[in-house]
Amino acid sequence: MRIALIEPEIPGNTGAIGRVCVGTGTPLHLVGQLGFDLSEKAVRRAGLDYWKHVDLHVHDQVDPWFDAMDRAEAAGDARLWLLSSHGTRRYDQVAFRPTDVLVFGSESRGLPQRIKARYAERMLYLPILPSIRSLNLASAATTVLYEALRQQGFPGLPQRT
Repeated sequence: MRIALIEPEIPGNTGAIGRVCVGTGTPLHLVGQLGFDLSEKAVRRAGLDYWKHVDLHVHDQVDPWFDAMDRAEAAGDARLWLLSSHGTRRYDQVAFRPTDVLVFGSESRGLPQRIKARYAERMLYLPILPSIRSLNLASAATTVLYEALRQQGFPGLPQRT
């Protein structure tokens, strides 16, 4: 499993997701222009002293990263699932694989329209009441990651009896 954040804006969300990634052994990809400096205290603050342990991959441009993911998918090394409040398939209706990449858009804009159109059949959503537009990015990422890991028996994570 991998998590990719497309142009994240809020360092606290990225830090919290980084902490979840460390706790689950999940690589984190930050793609495109970031709304903060990675050395900023807020990222480290949300990630606590775990931030230095994040398996972090930073990619400067959005479209080349998606092109690379398409090539990886063709080789059987990746499969993208994009999360959006505009998704058409509920996140728990997917059989996740270990090579899957969970892709999340920025907090205020979500995923770019061209990306949503490109991957329309891979758009997932989390059910929520209509009284809010969306869930917090870190909450959504954690929810979907743990569902994917649950389906796979939480590989690499210690089991308590």
